[in-house]
Amino acid sequence: MARVVVDVMLKPEILDPQGQAVQRALPRLGFEGIADVRQGKRFELEVDGPVDEAALARIHDLAESFLANTVIEDFTVRVDEVAEAAK
Repeated sequence: MARVVVDVMLKPEILDPQGQAVQRALPRLGFEGIADVRQGKRFELEVDGPVDEAALARIHDLAESFLANTVIEDFTVRVDEVAEAAK
């Protein structure tokens, strides 16, 4: 079984109120020097069988149609190399 990770982030031109709230709180918590914070989502998918180009294409379609709102979000699909190395 392999793990594929889909990371979803708001597009750079979209305001990120959650990221801004975290950024404003950091100095009060003693964390200085953070210029910007963007908040996103991470999906970890356990895949039966090999993760070949066809499997990655299916997961890309899944992410595009279900996991991300592509009007306001970008996404990446990648094989989790750490999980693969642990096998």
